[in-house]
Amino acid sequence: MKTFSRGGVHPPENKLSATTGIQALPPPQSVKIPLSQHLGVPAKPAVNKGDMVRVGQIIASGDGFVSSNIHSSVSGKVLKIDNELDPTGYKRPCIVIEVSGDDWMETIDQSTKLVKETNSEPESIISKIREAGIVGLGGATFPSHVKLSVPRGKKAEYLIVNGVECEPFLTADHALMLEKGEEIMVGTQILKKALKVKKALIGIENNKQDAIRHMADLARNYDGIEVFALKVKYPQGGEKQLIKALLDMEVPSGGLPVDVGAVAFNVGTVFAVYEAVQKNKPLFERVVTVTGTSVRNPSNFRARIGTPISALIEASGGMPEDTGKILLGGPMMGKAVGDIAIPVIKGTSGILLMPGIESKRRKIQPCIRCAKCITVCPMGLEPYLLMPLSEKSMFDRLEENKVLDCIECGSCSYICPASRPLLDYIRLGKANVSKLIRTRKSQ
Repeated sequence: MKTFSRGGVHPPENKLSATTGIQALPPPQSVKIPLSQHLGVPAKPAVNKGDMVRVGQIIASGDGFVSSNIHSSVSGKVLKIDNELDPTGYKRPCIVIEVSGDDWMETIDQSTKLVKETNSEPESIISKIREAGIVGLGGATFPSHVKLSVPRGKKAEYLIVNGVECEPFLTADHALMLEKGEEIMVGTQILKKALKVKKALIGIENNKQDAIRHMADLARNYDGIEVFALKVKYPQGGEKQLIKALLDMEVPSGGLPVDVGAVAFNVGTVFAVYEAVQKNKPLFERVVTVTGTSVRNPSNFRARIGTPISALIEASGGMPEDTGKILLGGPMMGKAVGDIAIPVIKGTSGILLMPGIESKRRKIQPCIRCAKCITVCPMGLEPYLLMPLSEKSMFDRLEENKVLDCIECGSCSYICPASRPLLDYIRLGKANVSKLIRTRKSQ
């Protein structure tokens, strides 16, 4: 069975919400919509305090090529544009809207009828995707129109569709494939057209047999789309690992997937592309998994951007009494948050409520040079070395040891018998090396 060749771990899957389907969450009383929900330059407000807005209306414009438009997820009155707590843990610019009714822009097709055919040319497709504010929904939040704009001198030959969802606990993509598989197929055809490629490969981990069967059955009716069952191994859903598994090609150090002729999108992003191009619907809602071993009703919700995560927690049975930590994302790559008033954003794939006994860090011990972190690193790095280099602010050596190649999968921290916070320090080191490189380029 196909998989990547280097590293990887097998954490417990805990797909507790795999069979729950997708439930639509009603709009809350108010939303806080951050102006930075994507990699790149934050969007600039296109509305003012006191303005009335409708669902799907643009409220902030992507400022620069690597940026993304932001649309209202609700209808109502703009209460303020101010710094509010967001998932980063910092107060950053947000547009706060008081909800009244649910009035959608008339340009949006709200019907559930499948629209298969598209006459749009590649440039028009990319323009629609940019206007709709679509970003990578697998967590990276890279603006999709940028990824579709293949650099001069490079050529895309394969479209990779990522349905792996290897992160433990999360099931949003699984549920989406089961309920919106046909739309994902049409979205895949649209992206093939935008990239001018003939072949699309959809990768799904082998623990989602129902999704594999369903997507494979649908693919028979679409030219150039093939579905592959992949070995269950984390981080199979990493972009570079998925390309290795499906194409047996290595993305070079510091390189991009397009360097080997591949462009990859998450299934959630592909569905959003379908809605943007075929339904004129901007990205203002997404599927979010709410889960945890103590959660009463682990669920997948379709939630409006800006909805406080407290509303999703309440809809899944409320906060368990033994909750010790709340993560946005899964247990491997997710980040802890300290306030349930923070909003759902475009990159919110899951909300994991961890019991206190599971969330406590073990005492950090000295490194015993067992090399397990090297063995499991899918990028071939040396985490045991990168951590002390980051601790000692030896950023030049960090750069030499390719710290920027780290995909932050957390496999090293997971496997470490000494309970060393390897990923935490590597993330810190990456941030400082990136800053160093930006400073060097500006001189």
